[in-house]
Amino acid sequence: MYVEPQAPTELVSVGLTTECWYAVQTRSRFEKAVGAELSAWGIEHFLATFQDVHQWKDRKKVVEVPLFSGYIFVRLQDTESARLQVLKTNGIVRILGTGGQIEQVPDFEIESIRQLLGSGKQCYPHPFVREGSWVRMRRGPLAGVEGRLIRVKSQTRMVLSVQLLSQSVATEVDAWDVVPIRERRP
Repeated sequence: MYVEPQAPTELVSVGLTTECWYAVQTRSRFEKAVGAELSAWGIEHFLATFQDVHQWKDRKKVVEVPLFSGYIFVRLQDTESARLQVLKTNGIVRILGTGGQIEQVPDFEIESIRQLLGSGKQCYPHPFVREGSWVRMRRGPLAGVEGRLIRVKSQTRMVLSVQLLSQSVATEVDAWDVVPIRERRP
């Protein structure tokens, strides 16, 4: 009995034409150099930075510091040639993933961080958290952003996390500006 082989037509078209965000580990303090080289290659990337005051013995200076030290995000198709071009970039260590497969960073995580940084609100790195209520900002410059709500002393903070990096960023919010939601976006 002859069984005609069936090509997995669904698998062939899925994932090859769409670009997704991926987290890339860089050498220590190479984030900006990697970003510049990716720009030269024409590869879309996102380096999340914030303003921090560094103090030396004789002076203080405001410097732009990576929010996720040692990481940069790239948007690419999951093809061997695209991965190879990224991995050939000077200063890149690896594309994050598990079991030999690279893992996507959900678009909403990147967009939430972009919206936070674009809002002008002060933000800073925060320990990765899994507890707390999942909330959505209902007004203000962060309207629509989803994250975990936590309390630290008398302050209310919204924590945005990048699951793949196990890192988070936090900003102070007014508890009256958030509404609890049941689940986060996929």
